Amino acid sequence: MFLSLFDIFKIGIGPSSSHTMGPMVAAARFLDLLRTGEPIPGARVVARLSCSLHGSLAWTGKGHASDRAAILGLAGFEPATLDADKADAALSEIATTKHIEVVGLGRLAFDPETDLVFDFGPPLPGHANGLRFEAHDSEGNLYQHETYYSVGGGFVLSDAELGTPSQPSAAGAPVPYPFATASEMLAMAKRSDLSIAAMKRANEEVHTPRHALNDGLDRLIAAMMDCLDRGLAGEGILPGGLNVRRRAKSIHDQLLDERTRNLQMPHVVGDWLSAYAMAVNEENAAGGRVVTAPTNGAAGVFPAVLRYYRDHIVGAHHDGMREMVLTASAIGGLVKHNASISGAECGCQAEVGSASAMAAAGLAAALGARPEQVENAAEIALEHHLGMTCDPVAGLVQVPCIERNGLGAIKAVTAASLALRGDGTHIVSLDACIATLRETGRDMSDKYKETSQGGLAVNVPAC
Repeated sequence: MFLSLFDIFKIGIGPSSSHTMGPMVAAARFLDLLRTGEPIPGARVVARLSCSLHGSLAWTGKGHASDRAAILGLAGFEPATLDADKADAALSEIATTKHIEVVGLGRLAFDPETDLVFDFGPPLPGHANGLRFEAHDSEGNLYQHETYYSVGGGFVLSDAELGTPSQPSAAGAPVPYPFATASEMLAMAKRSDLSIAAMKRANEEVHTPRHALNDGLDRLIAAMMDCLDRGLAGEGILPGGLNVRRRAKSIHDQLLDERTRNLQMPHVVGDWLSAYAMAVNEENAAGGRVVTAPTNGAAGVFPAVLRYYRDHIVGAHHDGMREMVLTASAIGGLVKHNASISGAECGCQAEVGSASAMAAAGLAAALGARPEQVENAAEIALEHHLGMTCDPVAGLVQVPCIERNGLGAIKAVTAASLALRGDGTHIVSLDACIATLRETGRDMSDKYKETSQGGLAVNVPAC
């Protein structure tokens, strides 16, 4: 099983990888289908586009800007390169003219008021995050259609792809260490006498030359640190109507002042981690540029622990940061392959839980842990997120999501520390934890899976 680290860690935009980035990617894929595919027999030239959002994409789509994302995707925008000012101008023009200029297809009719539909009926059968695109000719005949599922972390699968065992990103040349479970990963590490990061690097280098891989790792690290820095400088009220005030800068300023005056208590490390994680998720909530780690809703956990390693650990170095990313991507790949990283599918245990496991494993590795200890760190972090629901108030990735990332980072550091103080032996395996995540998510009521129909979302007034 091979899932690239560049699939787990993707540069994109907030507030959601599944609800914002996913619809944008799906729209782009539909345009490619229109450009290269054959029309339905009897249809003439494509003239009009439409889109419907289903399941969680409908219930929390407004709060996650899913409608905006789908329209921008049809207009040719991509998450990794989106310019906010140009996007706003394009949306304004589309609303006024009720047309979209599509490269290779010309000027197509699209009225955001009628051609973008939130369908609050039952979810589509394949996944909680479903969306359908249709194209018609000038006489109203169906020209082409496709159903896509945004399965978490910015991954998008068509209806046909969802039913196949391998995903597009898993295709290609065979890799030297094709572990699909944590037990296989540990067995390969023992036989090869390599670290998890070294095996992951060897797998990546089958597809990406070493210099390009290192450049890509450094771009991801820089993007995460830039996002964190922007968050630590940001002030004001987050958009969406909840009137949530940014707090990361204030907390960070207090911490810097206390450190200068030598007033900090030993437990304050948790406040540093929380400030770092909250900074990223406040940027995400504001629609800023973030890195999926493995999702936007959980994007603050790993960067917070990465910054903690860089700025607070004696002897930290840049290769250690690369090792953290490589190790974390291996763990994230296992969770995605064997369970889910989608809050709409398995609750927040799949998002912040997987992020905490990734961060714990990465930190343990950078601090010199053996593979068995790395696996133990990931297991501890994930185990103590099992059962966590996804219940965003008003459908926004703000409450409880922002603080939850801070606590996920704290758990990750604690898990890494506990694992390093052991010899790697433990009762609950990471594989068992991942299987439990999958089964718990399957049994969890849909009210608690990113629909804002239960939990805090109905017990906290959205005002």
